[in-house]
Amino acid sequence: MSKSLRRVIAALHAAGQDITPIETGNATTAQMAADLVGCDIAQIAKSIMFRGADCGAAVLFVTSGANRVCDARASAVAGEPLDKADAALIRAQTGFAIGGVSPVGHLTPPRAYFDPHLLSFPQVWAAAGTPRHLFGIAPHDLLRICGADLGEFTA
Repeated sequence: MSKSLRRVIAALHAAGQDITPIETGNATTAQMAADLVGCDIAQIAKSIMFRGADCGAAVLFVTSGANRVCDARASAVAGEPLDKADAALIRAQTGFAIGGVSPVGHLTPPRAYFDPHLLSFPQVWAAAGTPRHLFGIAPHDLLRICGADLGEFTA
């Protein structure tokens, strides 16, 4: 078991969630992930990372797989201009590689924002630290565990 997957499981258990991620195979898109777990694409909680242009740190946007993060709206929510976060920054701050960034279990938790659309589902699915693992969770629990603020940042 990878260190990243162990960190996600530990974060979920520390938050009182008895959740074990499932191995699905590689999912490189939200639609692929949805197909693998048998849910609607909108129930995939994507972790989209940006770099704060002023602070230089990674900023996380957890959004529905059916939505796209709007750069201008995300910058307004974050209160600073946002740039693309490179793989090195993401790995250094979160401990995850691109493709497996989980909304929980970061080495250094980033400032995070959460798509309110996800709250309309009884369960959402998120990456569990690897491109091959997902976990299902009630979206209100995910919002609480990832320490995010609700924000309107989608196109």
